[in-house]
Amino acid sequence: MQKIFNLFDFKQKVDYKTEILSGLTVALALIPEAVAFALIAGLSPLTGLYAAFVVGLVTAILGGRPGMISGATGAVAVVIVALAISHGVEYVFATVILAGLIQILAGIFRLGKLMRLVPHPVIYGFVNGLAIIIFMSQLNQFKTVDSSGELVWMTGQSLYVIVGLVLLTMLIIWGLPKLTKAIPSSLVAILAVFGVVVAFSIDTKTVGDIASIQGGFPPFHIPNVPFSWETLALIFPYAAIMAGVGLIESLLTLNIIDEITETRGRGNKEAVAQGAANILSGVFSGMGGCAMLGQSLINVSSGARARLSGIVAAVALLIFVMFGAGLIERLPMAALTGLMMMVAIGTFEWASLRTVNKMPKSDIFVMVVVTLVTVILHNLALAVIVGVIIAALVFAWDNAKRIRARKHVDDKGVKHYEIYGPLFFGSVGAFNEKFNVLDDPEEIVIDFKESRVVDMSAIEALNKITERYLKVGKKVHLRHLSPDCQRLLQNADKIIDVNVMEDPHYKVAVDK
Repeated sequence: MQKIFNLFDFKQKVDYKTEILSGLTVALALIPEAVAFALIAGLSPLTGLYAAFVVGLVTAILGGRPGMISGATGAVAVVIVALAISHGVEYVFATVILAGLIQILAGIFRLGKLMRLVPHPVIYGFVNGLAIIIFMSQLNQFKTVDSSGELVWMTGQSLYVIVGLVLLTMLIIWGLPKLTKAIPSSLVAILAVFGVVVAFSIDTKTVGDIASIQGGFPPFHIPNVPFSWETLALIFPYAAIMAGVGLIESLLTLNIIDEITETRGRGNKEAVAQGAANILSGVFSGMGGCAMLGQSLINVSSGARARLSGIVAAVALLIFVMFGAGLIERLPMAALTGLMMMVAIGTFEWASLRTVNKMPKSDIFVMVVVTLVTVILHNLALAVIVGVIIAALVFAWDNAKRIRARKHVDDKGVKHYEIYGPLFFGSVGAFNEKFNVLDDPEEIVIDFKESRVVDMSAIEALNKITERYLKVGKKVHLRHLSPDCQRLLQNADKIIDVNVMEDPHYKVAVDK
């Protein structure tokens, strides 16, 4: 029995009760979000539910992070909404398939290692922004449509009822683990609130009030679009953005779950799995998706660590759609709202607020910017890209100020410049200012033992400084340069004196 569910890691111990119960909890939490995201994208609710099933199942089986949950997401919905409105659902399916192909290529070419470039303040900002979005999105459940069709805040008894049920849900989720962890508190909270609503015949908003989830097995369907260059030109920009958004959100979620579980996921394997999932989602009438941080946190906080929970969540979701829609549609939205609010509270990196006085101001700035972009634009990929760019510029500025030269003249009258700090486009100006060409002796040595020549701007700076000395008839020795830099230097072969035996060979980290 164990080997059937544990195909990928035979040494991992699987707690079947925890995995199954966690999967059921996640399945219940997936339903309103999948429906909501489909509606945001201008598609039918079943399109979101089918995507949640297909993407969730494929990534649970093939993904690089056991315990991580994938499905239809708001980030993907925002990307495809314009295409859905202008060209219809068939073009959305074609876009999802093309995005999946791009993600598979990203995994094959091992681009997952690019996540190493995302600094921690960016991750903090991403997580905090996502937590705020999750929390704010739940506030819509406290609104209702008035006689004029406008969305307004609830008042009176209806407001008191939903607030009370939400608080009851949150109290159970918070308090039950202090008594026992035998059953996931999230599942207990949903069932308890459901029981209260049924027992006392409480009139409150249910899942069925959002949309019907009744359906059959996802139908196999080749997108009905012209197979032409015009179609490719139309959908490729959407597919590229969708693939990028999906990979960024998935790999960041993977890193966060890695930290929580103190284990190591495989980013490139996850990229391939996400691509395969989106391809199948596109041909089985789904809107596509990626990893979901909120549902992944529900799963992990319930104790799930293996692939079984994700498989159970996907299969249970399909069973609900096919056979249990009538019952699931009676679930009070207050229970699911309370669950997602607790997820938002648990997602927020409160440590980032406690340590704000201890962090560099540049890191605080990056974190705040990423949070604001995430919250205001709801564009997670853009927020991460902006954060990485700002962090890179700050890093370049800081390192540009760190280059320095230690100078001394030896007993032979040769002046030595020992360079410290990286030489790159940001530091070449400060590097050039270190030299006094006219007053230096006839022979100098520029030693790069404690420095690194990083880019073409640095190499051009070396060319220029050697030319300046050459023009006044002085000789320069460049020492401890790597062979690669030596080959790239131009017009300096007559005056370069490289200590080959001590030259370092720069190594580039590779992703295993």
